[in-house]
Amino acid sequence: MRPRKTHRNLPPCVYSKHGAYWYVKEGKWTRLAPDLPTALQRYAALAAPTNSGMPALIEIAHVEIIRNKRPNTVSQYDQCRRVLKEMLAEFAPEQVRGADVATVKSAYADRPSMGNRLLSYLRLVFNYALERGMVDYNPCVGIKRHAESKRRRYLTDAEFHSIYTAASENLKPIIMVAYLTGQRIGDVLKIKLSDVSADGIYFEQEKTGSRVLVAMTPDLERAIKAARSLHRSVASMSLFSVKRGGRPYTYATVQDMWATAVERSGIPDAHLHDLRAKSLTDAKRQGLDPVALAGHADPRMTARYIRQHDTVVAVPPKLAEF
Repeated sequence: MRPRKTHRNLPPCVYSKHGAYWYVKEGKWTRLAPDLPTALQRYAALAAPTNSGMPALIEIAHVEIIRNKRPNTVSQYDQCRRVLKEMLAEFAPEQVRGADVATVKSAYADRPSMGNRLLSYLRLVFNYALERGMVDYNPCVGIKRHAESKRRRYLTDAEFHSIYTAASENLKPIIMVAYLTGQRIGDVLKIKLSDVSADGIYFEQEKTGSRVLVAMTPDLERAIKAARSLHRSVASMSLFSVKRGGRPYTYATVQDMWATAVERSGIPDAHLHDLRAKSLTDAKRQGLDPVALAGHADPRMTARYIRQHDTVVAVPPKLAEF
Protein backbone atom coordinates (compact mmCIF):
# COMPACT_ATOMS: atom_id res chain seq x y z
CA MET A 1 0.00 0.00 0.00
CA ARG A 2 1.36 3.40 -0.98
CA PRO A 3 1.91 5.89 1.88
CA ARG A 4 -0.56 8.75 2.19
CA LYS A 5 0.39 12.19 0.95
CA THR A 6 -2.54 13.89 2.74
CA HIS A 7 -4.87 13.13 5.68
CA ARG A 8 -2.18 11.14 7.44
CA ASN A 9 -4.24 11.25 10.64
CA LEU A 10 -6.76 8.82 9.13
CA PRO A 11 -6.51 5.04 9.52
CA PRO A 12 -5.87 2.77 6.54
CA CYS A 13 -8.59 2.64 3.88
CA VAL A 14 -10.38 5.73 5.24
CA TYR A 15 -10.67 8.82 3.04
CA SER A 16 -12.36 12.19 3.24
CA LYS A 17 -14.42 13.17 0.23
CA HIS A 18 -17.51 15.28 -0.48
CA GLY A 19 -17.91 16.34 3.16
CA ALA A 20 -17.83 12.83 4.63
CA TYR A 21 -15.47 10.02 5.57
CA TRP A 22 -15.43 6.83 3.50
CA TYR A 23 -14.10 3.31 3.99
CA VAL A 24 -12.61 1.99 0.74
CA LYS A 25 -12.00 -1.73 0.38
CA GLU A 26 -11.48 -3.62 -2.88
CA GLY A 27 -12.80 -0.69 -4.86
CA LYS A 28 -16.01 -0.41 -2.85
CA TRP A 29 -16.71 2.95 -1.16
CA THR A 30 -18.72 2.72 2.08
CA ARG A 31 -19.88 5.98 3.64
CA LEU A 32 -19.02 6.19 7.35
CA ALA A 33 -20.16 9.57 8.67
CA PRO A 34 -19.66 13.31 8.15
CA ASP A 35 -17.84 13.72 11.51
CA LEU A 36 -14.59 12.00 12.39
CA PRO A 37 -15.50 10.49 15.81
CA THR A 38 -18.55 8.69 14.41
CA ALA A 39 -16.62 7.71 11.29
CA LEU A 40 -13.87 6.13 13.38
CA GLN A 41 -16.42 4.19 15.43
CA ARG A 42 -18.04 2.78 12.29
CA TYR A 43 -14.64 2.13 10.76
CA ALA A 44 -13.74 -0.01 13.77
CA ALA A 45 -16.83 -2.15 13.19
CA LEU A 46 -16.04 -2.62 9.50
CA ALA A 47 -12.31 -3.15 9.79
CA ALA A 48 -12.23 -5.28 12.94
CA PRO A 49 -11.04 -8.84 12.32
CA THR A 50 -14.00 -11.18 12.19
CA ASN A 51 -12.25 -13.66 14.50
CA SER A 52 -11.48 -11.32 17.39
CA GLY A 53 -13.06 -8.94 19.90
CA MET A 54 -16.69 -8.48 20.85
CA PRO A 55 -17.97 -8.75 17.24
CA ALA A 56 -16.51 -12.26 17.05
CA LEU A 57 -17.90 -13.27 20.45
CA ILE A 58 -21.35 -11.98 19.51
CA GLU A 59 -21.30 -13.94 16.25
CA ILE A 60 -20.23 -17.15 17.97
CA ALA A 61 -22.70 -16.80 20.85
CA HIS A 62 -25.53 -15.84 18.51
CA VAL A 63 -25.66 -19.34 17.04
CA GLU A 64 -26.41 -20.80 20.48
CA ILE A 65 -28.66 -17.94 21.59
CA ILE A 66 -31.11 -18.36 18.70
CA ARG A 67 -31.11 -22.16 18.79
CA ASN A 68 -34.70 -23.47 19.00
CA LYS A 69 -36.07 -19.93 19.25
CA ARG A 70 -39.22 -18.90 17.41
CA PRO A 71 -38.86 -16.86 14.17
CA ASN A 72 -40.08 -13.62 15.74
CA THR A 73 -37.55 -13.92 18.57
CA VAL A 74 -34.76 -14.74 16.10
CA SER A 75 -35.61 -11.61 14.11
CA GLN A 76 -35.39 -9.46 17.26
CA TYR A 77 -32.10 -11.04 18.31
CA ASP A 78 -30.65 -10.51 14.82
CA GLN A 79 -31.30 -6.80 15.21
CA CYS A 80 -29.60 -6.81 18.63
CA ARG A 81 -26.63 -8.65 17.17
CA ARG A 82 -26.10 -6.02 14.48
CA VAL A 83 -26.47 -3.06 16.87
CA LEU A 84 -24.17 -4.45 19.56
CA LYS A 85 -21.46 -5.50 17.10
CA GLU A 86 -21.22 -1.87 16.01
CA MET A 87 -21.50 -0.33 19.48
CA LEU A 88 -18.86 -2.65 21.01
CA ALA A 89 -16.61 -3.00 17.95
CA GLU A 90 -13.54 -1.59 19.72
CA PHE A 91 -13.83 -3.85 22.79
CA ALA A 92 -12.38 -7.21 23.62
CA PRO A 93 -14.79 -9.30 25.77
CA GLU A 94 -12.63 -8.94 28.89
CA GLN A 95 -12.55 -5.14 28.47
CA VAL A 96 -16.31 -4.64 28.77
CA ARG A 97 -17.28 -3.27 32.18
CA GLY A 98 -20.59 -2.51 33.83
CA ALA A 99 -20.15 1.16 32.93
CA ASP A 100 -19.90 0.22 29.25
CA VAL A 101 -23.11 -1.78 29.46
CA ALA A 102 -24.75 1.20 31.17
CA THR A 103 -23.64 3.35 28.22
CA VAL A 104 -25.39 0.96 25.84
CA LYS A 105 -28.49 1.25 28.00
CA SER A 106 -28.42 5.07 28.16
CA ALA A 107 -28.07 5.30 24.37
CA TYR A 108 -31.61 3.93 24.16
CA ALA A 109 -33.20 5.97 26.93
CA ASP A 110 -35.77 7.26 24.43
CA ARG A 111 -36.51 3.72 23.22
CA PRO A 112 -36.72 1.73 26.48
CA SER A 113 -38.17 -1.40 24.92
CA MET A 114 -35.29 -1.70 22.45
CA GLY A 115 -32.79 -0.79 25.17
CA ASN A 116 -34.06 -3.57 27.40
CA ARG A 117 -33.92 -6.04 24.52
CA LEU A 118 -30.27 -5.14 23.94
CA LEU A 119 -29.49 -5.63 27.63
CA SER A 120 -31.17 -9.03 27.67
CA TYR A 121 -29.34 -10.15 24.55
CA LEU A 122 -25.96 -8.89 25.79
CA ARG A 123 -26.50 -10.73 29.08
CA LEU A 124 -26.99 -13.94 27.09
CA VAL A 125 -23.79 -13.27 25.13
CA PHE A 126 -21.75 -12.91 28.31
CA ASN A 127 -23.43 -15.93 29.91
CA TYR A 128 -22.19 -17.90 26.92
CA ALA A 129 -18.67 -16.49 27.36
CA LEU A 130 -18.69 -17.03 31.14
CA GLU A 131 -19.69 -20.68 30.84
CA ARG A 132 -16.76 -21.28 28.46
CA GLY A 133 -14.15 -19.46 30.52
CA MET A 134 -13.77 -16.62 28.04
CA VAL A 135 -14.52 -13.97 30.70
CA ASP A 136 -14.42 -13.95 34.50
CA TYR A 137 -17.78 -12.28 35.10
CA ASN A 138 -20.87 -10.97 33.34
CA PRO A 139 -20.76 -7.14 33.21
CA CYS A 140 -24.52 -7.01 32.62
CA VAL A 141 -25.25 -8.24 36.15
CA GLY A 142 -26.49 -5.37 38.31
CA ILE A 143 -27.51 -3.14 35.38
CA LYS A 144 -31.19 -2.33 35.86
CA ARG A 145 -33.57 -2.38 32.94
CA HIS A 146 -35.38 0.71 31.70
CA ALA A 147 -38.76 1.27 33.31
CA GLU A 148 -41.33 0.74 30.56
CA SER A 149 -44.65 2.50 30.94
CA LYS A 150 -47.69 0.37 30.21
CA ARG A 151 -49.45 1.33 27.00
CA ARG A 152 -52.99 2.52 27.79
CA ARG A 153 -54.06 3.42 24.24
CA TYR A 154 -57.51 2.22 23.24
CA LEU A 155 -58.80 2.60 19.69
CA THR A 156 -62.37 3.83 19.84
CA ASP A 157 -64.92 2.42 17.41
CA ALA A 158 -64.80 5.69 15.45
CA GLU A 159 -60.99 5.57 15.23
CA PHE A 160 -61.06 1.92 14.19
CA HIS A 161 -63.60 2.72 11.47
CA SER A 162 -61.54 5.67 10.20
CA ILE A 163 -58.37 3.58 9.88
CA TYR A 164 -60.26 0.70 8.29
CA THR A 165 -61.86 3.03 5.75
CA ALA A 166 -58.47 4.54 4.86
CA ALA A 167 -56.81 1.12 4.50
CA SER A 168 -56.02 -0.54 1.18
CA GLU A 169 -58.24 -3.34 -0.06
CA ASN A 170 -55.47 -5.84 0.78
CA LEU A 171 -55.17 -4.57 4.34
CA LYS A 172 -58.88 -4.35 5.21
CA PRO A 173 -59.46 -8.12 5.63
CA ILE A 174 -56.27 -8.40 7.71
CA ILE A 175 -57.46 -5.63 10.03
CA MET A 176 -60.88 -7.20 10.40
CA VAL A 177 -59.66 -10.76 11.02
CA ALA A 178 -57.03 -9.49 13.51
CA TYR A 179 -59.72 -7.61 15.46
CA LEU A 180 -62.37 -10.33 15.34
CA THR A 181 -59.99 -13.11 16.41
CA GLY A 182 -57.98 -11.10 18.95
CA GLN A 183 -54.79 -12.88 17.89
CA ARG A 184 -51.29 -11.50 17.47
CA ILE A 185 -50.66 -10.12 14.01
CA GLY A 186 -47.95 -12.71 13.36
CA ASP A 187 -50.42 -15.54 13.99
CA VAL A 188 -53.05 -13.86 11.83
CA LEU A 189 -50.69 -13.62 8.87
CA LYS A 190 -49.87 -17.35 9.22
CA ILE A 191 -53.48 -18.51 8.82
CA LYS A 192 -53.65 -21.30 6.27
CA LEU A 193 -56.76 -22.11 4.27
CA SER A 194 -56.80 -25.47 6.05
CA ASP A 195 -57.08 -23.65 9.40
CA VAL A 196 -60.47 -22.26 8.39
CA SER A 197 -63.57 -24.41 8.80
CA ALA A 198 -67.26 -24.04 9.48
CA ASP A 199 -66.39 -24.15 13.20
CA GLY A 200 -64.03 -21.17 13.01
CA ILE A 201 -60.31 -20.45 12.64
CA TYR A 202 -57.78 -22.68 14.37
CA PHE A 203 -54.63 -21.05 15.77
CA GLU A 204 -51.53 -22.56 17.27
CA GLN A 205 -49.93 -19.48 18.75
CA GLU A 206 -46.30 -19.00 17.83
CA LYS A 207 -45.34 -17.23 21.05
CA THR A 208 -47.02 -19.47 23.62
CA GLY A 209 -47.83 -22.66 21.73
CA SER A 210 -51.45 -22.36 22.91
CA ARG A 211 -54.15 -23.84 20.68
CA VAL A 212 -57.20 -21.65 20.15
CA LEU A 213 -60.27 -22.17 17.99
CA VAL A 214 -61.97 -18.83 17.41
CA ALA A 215 -65.58 -19.69 16.70
CA MET A 216 -67.12 -18.70 13.40
CA THR A 217 -69.47 -15.71 13.52
CA PRO A 218 -71.27 -13.84 10.71
CA ASP A 219 -68.75 -10.98 11.03
CA LEU A 220 -65.77 -13.34 10.87
CA GLU A 221 -67.31 -15.22 7.94
CA ARG A 222 -67.65 -11.96 5.99
CA ALA A 223 -64.02 -11.02 6.75
CA ILE A 224 -62.78 -14.42 5.55
CA LYS A 225 -64.88 -14.11 2.40
CA ALA A 226 -63.33 -10.68 1.73
CA ALA A 227 -59.84 -12.15 2.12
CA ARG A 228 -60.62 -15.01 -0.26
CA SER A 229 -61.98 -12.59 -2.87
CA LEU A 230 -58.66 -10.75 -3.24
CA HIS A 231 -56.40 -11.52 -6.19
CA ARG A 232 -54.19 -14.38 -5.10
CA SER A 233 -51.96 -17.09 -6.46
CA VAL A 234 -53.83 -20.29 -7.21
CA ALA A 235 -51.07 -22.26 -5.49
CA SER A 236 -51.21 -20.22 -2.28
CA MET A 237 -52.09 -22.13 0.87
CA SER A 238 -52.38 -18.97 3.01
CA LEU A 239 -55.48 -16.92 3.68
CA PHE A 240 -53.47 -13.73 3.25
CA SER A 241 -50.83 -13.92 0.53
CA VAL A 242 -48.89 -11.75 -1.90
CA LYS A 243 -50.32 -12.17 -5.37
CA ARG A 244 -47.03 -13.11 -6.99
CA GLY A 245 -45.65 -16.38 -5.70
CA GLY A 246 -48.42 -16.88 -3.16
CA ARG A 247 -46.14 -16.11 -0.21
CA PRO A 248 -47.73 -15.01 3.08
CA TYR A 249 -47.49 -11.33 3.92
CA THR A 250 -44.57 -10.39 6.13
CA TYR A 251 -45.04 -8.37 9.30
CA ALA A 252 -42.93 -5.53 7.85
CA THR A 253 -45.16 -5.27 4.77
CA VAL A 254 -48.34 -5.16 6.83
CA GLN A 255 -46.77 -2.64 9.21
CA ASP A 256 -46.04 -0.34 6.26
CA MET A 257 -49.60 -0.76 4.96
CA TRP A 258 -50.96 0.03 8.43
CA ALA A 259 -48.76 3.14 8.76
CA THR A 260 -50.09 4.42 5.43
CA ALA A 261 -53.70 3.86 6.51
CA VAL A 262 -53.13 5.58 9.86
CA GLU A 263 -51.54 8.57 8.14
CA ARG A 264 -54.44 8.86 5.71
CA SER A 265 -56.97 8.61 8.54
CA GLY A 266 -55.29 11.28 10.65
CA ILE A 267 -55.67 9.17 13.81
CA PRO A 268 -52.73 9.85 16.17
CA ASP A 269 -50.66 7.24 18.02
CA ALA A 270 -52.29 4.14 16.55
CA HIS A 271 -50.18 0.97 16.59
CA LEU A 272 -50.88 -2.24 14.72
CA HIS A 273 -50.79 -4.12 18.04
CA ASP A 274 -53.65 -1.94 19.33
CA LEU A 275 -56.01 -4.17 17.34
CA ARG A 276 -55.44 -7.05 19.78
CA ALA A 277 -55.90 -4.77 22.78
CA LYS A 278 -59.14 -3.42 21.33
CA SER A 279 -60.43 -6.91 20.59
CA LEU A 280 -59.79 -8.23 24.11
CA THR A 281 -61.12 -5.04 25.72
CA ASP A 282 -64.31 -5.12 23.65
CA ALA A 283 -64.76 -8.84 24.37
CA LYS A 284 -64.68 -8.15 28.11
CA ARG A 285 -67.10 -5.22 27.79
CA GLN A 286 -69.51 -7.47 25.86
CA GLY A 287 -69.46 -10.10 28.61
CA LEU A 288 -67.30 -12.57 26.66
CA ASP A 289 -64.17 -14.38 27.86
CA PRO A 290 -61.08 -12.36 26.86
CA VAL A 291 -58.72 -14.88 28.50
CA ALA A 292 -59.95 -17.69 26.26
CA LEU A 293 -59.78 -15.44 23.21
CA ALA A 294 -56.22 -14.38 24.04
CA GLY A 295 -55.10 -17.96 24.61
CA HIS A 296 -53.47 -17.08 27.92
CA ALA A 297 -53.07 -19.62 30.71
CA ASP A 298 -52.79 -16.81 33.26
CA PRO A 299 -55.57 -14.14 33.38
CA ARG A 300 -52.97 -11.61 34.51
CA MET A 301 -51.41 -11.77 31.05
CA THR A 302 -54.75 -10.89 29.47
CA ALA A 303 -55.19 -8.03 31.94
CA ARG A 304 -52.18 -6.32 30.38
CA TYR A 305 -54.15 -5.91 27.17
CA ILE A 306 -57.39 -4.66 28.71
CA ARG A 307 -57.43 -0.92 28.14
CA GLN A 308 -60.61 0.10 29.96
CA HIS A 309 -60.70 -1.51 33.37
CA ASP A 310 -63.84 -1.40 35.47
CA THR A 311 -64.19 1.98 37.14
CA VAL A 312 -65.31 2.22 40.77
CA VAL A 313 -68.33 4.50 41.14
CA ALA A 314 -67.90 6.69 44.22
CA VAL A 315 -70.83 8.59 45.74
CA PRO A 316 -69.92 11.99 47.22
CA PRO A 317 -71.19 13.07 50.69
CA LYS A 318 -74.28 15.18 51.06
CA LEU A 319 -73.76 18.82 51.68
CA ALA A 320 -74.93 19.82 55.16
CA GLU A 321 -77.81 22.27 55.30
CA PHE A 322 -76.95 25.76 56.49
